[in-house]
Amino acid sequence: MSAMQWQKLLSRSRLSGNLNIVDPGRTAFEKDFDKIIFSSYFRRLKDKTQVFSLVDNDYIRSRLSHSLEASCVGRTLGTLVGQEIVKRHAKELQDYTARDFGDIVAAACLSHDIGNPPFGHAGEDAIQEWFKSPNAAAVLSLLTPEQQADFKYFEGNAQGFRILTKLDKPQHRQGLQFTCATLATFTKYPREAGLTSNSFNKYNSNSNKKSTKKHGFFQEEKELFTQIADEVGLIRRKENVAWWCRHPLVFLVEAADDICYHIVDLEDGFSMGYIDYAEAKMWLSDILVGENIEDLDDKKEHIKYLRAKAIHKLIIEVKQVFLDYEEQILSGTFDSPLTSQIESGFKLEEIIELTRRNVYEACEVVEVKVAGYQVLGGLLEEFISAVTNNNLSKSYLTKKLLPNFNDTDEELYTKILNVTDYISGMTDSYAVSLFKKIKGISLPRGGR
Repeated sequence: MSAMQWQKLLSRSRLSGNLNIVDPGRTAFEKDFDKIIFSSYFRRLKDKTQVFSLVDNDYIRSRLSHSLEASCVGRTLGTLVGQEIVKRHAKELQDYTARDFGDIVAAACLSHDIGNPPFGHAGEDAIQEWFKSPNAAAVLSLLTPEQQADFKYFEGNAQGFRILTKLDKPQHRQGLQFTCATLATFTKYPREAGLTSNSFNKYNSNSNKKSTKKHGFFQEEKELFTQIADEVGLIRRKENVAWWCRHPLVFLVEAADDICYHIVDLEDGFSMGYIDYAEAKMWLSDILVGENIEDLDDKKEHIKYLRAKAIHKLIIEVKQVFLDYEEQILSGTFDSPLTSQIESGFKLEEIIELTRRNVYEACEVVEVKVAGYQVLGGLLEEFISAVTNNNLSKSYLTKKLLPNFNDTDEELYTKILNVTDYISGMTDSYAVSLFKKIKGISLPRGGR
């Protein structure tokens, strides 16, 4: 199995090959970043759950602010790694700069949550559970096993790939037309749904590899990802199975995300009163052992200061681990989170456990998760019934609310995808509002 090559991995090609128009003001990878900024799907992240949902607190992060922060960390990580990689492979990468690495990682980080449904990971769980319920069994029985797996294991990552390559259509194009390098870097889990643990054991001796935990594209987009994987030279794990080794820069995207939510969830937990000042200060200071740390009087400002310094230190540690493991990453034999290999890795694990106990299991957070199950389960029940039945009221529902619904021409699989596109694209607030209207809990006000 040959190693991946940086020159192919950094391909500037796009799925529609005629769109590489020279722009003296921006590189191809800078264009990728700019495109996501202007995406309506990206803007909706401002009202999608990070940890705390629908809170009346401007300081707490939404998915939008988390994505922006992750992109900043990702750009720094990518650029620092790129400086060394360009030196190591000077002849091969003479047409690339360290900033190209930073821009690819930043664009992938900026868009990494774009496919998340309302209510965050609880929303993903709610969609999966509904499709595994008896109510969905009759409909899913008409699909292939591979198509069924797309819905039973619904993934925000796969939905994000679908948005970037198909659903977001500026200037009447299909998808945002990212470079293949950025699309491959976005795809954290480069495999299709439905591969069982037996499959992983059969095709790979290490069934606990990080990139096998979830899937990164639906059956509808499998051929698109295959084109991308071929273009950038990803290593295929097994012939006739849609399953590849990760693009090396995925590890930096994952690390930027991990750094941000591990440290930032601690800070948000402190801001919401679930973690006290002394505890937050202790855990952040523990990462900064040996560093020169100022002591600020204002508690909130001091936690913000420690958070910033902790993120900086973690960036430096992650960069070095990536460079140390470059050969294994390019050969596809390395498949662990970079944050699990750094000096501060065990401290991050302790912070995760603290936030799990004090934040993720807080009553307010659990209540929102329960509400998410009710709302998304209820919406799926209504809309799946609507697209699979000829009931008059259900038909009216689809025509009025479901975008681009075609009752006659589309296959059942496509109809169900239209429903999950619509519901997963909702904000938290809109999902709650629509659920109430459909269930008759609230009615639109009439005018005179």
